Amino acid sequence: MRSNKFKAIRMDFRPTDATDDSSRIFLGKNKLLQIALGKTPEDEYADNLHLLSKKMSGSVGLLCTNKSHGYVSEYFANLAEEDFARCGAVSPRRVAITPDMIATHPVSMVEQFRKCGLPVDVKNGRVVMSAESDEFVVCKKDQVLSAEQCKLLVHFGVKLSTFRIVLMAKWTKDDYEELQ
Repeated sequence: MRSNKFKAIRMDFRPTDATDDSSRIFLGKNKLLQIALGKTPEDEYADNLHLLSKKMSGSVGLLCTNKSHGYVSEYFANLAEEDFARCGAVSPRRVAITPDMIATHPVSMVEQFRKCGLPVDVKNGRVVMSAESDEFVVCKKDQVLSAEQCKLLVHFGVKLSTFRIVLMAKWTKDDYEELQ
């Protein structure tokens, strides 16, 4: 979970003085959320919450709000921010580092670059590629990214993933609806 992204969402859903809309986002242990909602019809807090409880697996959260379903659906449908890829993500494109990109970094970064597999040297107080090639390929299209590749992508400011939130279900006092 990307906490800085959720901070922005919390700010967008915070109550204002002019309206009575209030919202809460719960991110945490899925088992704890399941127990709080109720796992079976006998121990659920309100009708049909056990159905919502069954959806609590993986990277999920719970948004409790007074805002309309239309507003919430539109908000999350339009929410997409570029972000740095994490280990295990699949690269959507080929990324290569050129000698010009390396030259802008300080000499103190040489060891970090070498640990990530980037062939660099220091010549005349500047960081340069040690190989004779014109570029170093960090990742290829459809390749699963390693931790070292992700670190290099962050160092060079290359964002390969998109942060999105997908609505999976909606519960109100009257009904429960699976959206995904």
